[in-house]
Amino acid sequence: MSEKVRIGMLGSGFVANFYMEGLKDVPNHEVIINTDKDKGAASDFAEKWDIPDPMNSIDRAIERDDIDLYLIALPNFLHEEVVLKLSEAEKNMVCTKPLGRNAEEAKNMLSAVRDAGVFNGYAETEVFAPAVVKARRMIEGGGLGKLNWVRSREAHPGPHADWFWDGDLAGGGALLDMGPHCVEAARYFYGKDDKITDVFAWGENLVHTDKTDQEDNALLIMRLESGGIAHVEVSWSSRGGLDLRNEIYGTEGSTFTDVTRSTPISAFTRSEADYIVEKAELDQGWVFPLPEEAFAYGYQAEMKHFVDCVKEDREPREDFEDGYVVNKVLDAAYRSMKEKTWQKVKY
Repeated sequence: MSEKVRIGMLGSGFVANFYMEGLKDVPNHEVIINTDKDKGAASDFAEKWDIPDPMNSIDRAIERDDIDLYLIALPNFLHEEVVLKLSEAEKNMVCTKPLGRNAEEAKNMLSAVRDAGVFNGYAETEVFAPAVVKARRMIEGGGLGKLNWVRSREAHPGPHADWFWDGDLAGGGALLDMGPHCVEAARYFYGKDDKITDVFAWGENLVHTDKTDQEDNALLIMRLESGGIAHVEVSWSSRGGLDLRNEIYGTEGSTFTDVTRSTPISAFTRSEADYIVEKAELDQGWVFPLPEEAFAYGYQAEMKHFVDCVKEDREPREDFEDGYVVNKVLDAAYRSMKEKTWQKVKY
C-alpha cells in the first residue's frame, strides 16, 4: 500500500461526480484513473477533477497494478459483469446501489468477492448521511425507547438517464432505483440483527406510461422479527425536486430527518439562480438550496469510511452482504406487487 489509497473510478457520470464531490475533502487518497465508453466524456470528467489518466476501457483499467480501490459508478446492468472481472483479478472494490438487478445477480457478486478474499464495500449513502447517523445515535442512546415504526420517503420527478426507464437494463422501476436507500435505512435504524421477515408492496405506472412499463410509484411495508414495521414510499413523479425524509417512532420518542425540504437557506429570485439541488425543476421564484450536498447525502462520509478501511485494512460497515439482503427484500417486494399478497423474506 502506498502512502495514499490510489483509486480507479469506473464511470464518469452522475454517480461518479457525486463520488468525486464526496472525495474532495477526504485525506489519504488520489483518483488516478476514470473510465467512460466515450473517450471524450472520460477526458472532460478527468479535466474537471484533475484526474491524470482517463480511458474508455474498463478492462484496461482493471489490468492496472497501481490501483488500491476501484469505485463502481456504473449503470445497474454492468455491476455483475464488472464485479466478476474485478474479483477474478483480485481487486478491492466498492459498488454503488443497487448491488444487483435482482438477488441472483447480487448473490453471484457476493460469492465472487468472498471467493477472491477482496475488500468489498456497498455504497449506500443513506446510512452515512449525517442526519441519519445522528438519528441512529439517539436510538442507540435509548432516546426513542423500543422502535416500532419507521417511514422513509425518496421521491423526485424522474431519473437522470434513459437506461433507468428500461426494465431489462435497470432491473425494475422506482422501487429498485430508490427503494435500496429506504430498505437499508430501516435495517440501520432497527439494527441488522432485527431481520425483515415478510413484505407487502404495491407499484404502478401512474404518470410515465409513454416512457416505461415499470412502476413509477411504489409503496412497501416490511415486518421485522421484533414486531416493528418499516414503511417505504418511492416516486418518479413527485414534483418539486428531490425529497428525502425519514420518520422514526419508538415507545419513548420520535425523530425526523429531512435534508432536502428543511434546508438552512431559502431564497426568492426573479432571475436564474445557481445550482439549487439534485433534480431541481426550477431555479426561479422561491428556491431552497442545499449547502454541501454531497456531505448532507452521505457521500463524503461513505467515501472517507471506505478509504480509511482500505488504508487501515479493516472491514467496512456496509458490504456486499448488505447489498444482497437489500436485493432479497426487493425481490420479495416485486413478487408481492405481482401476486398482491404478503411475501416471506429469507436471508
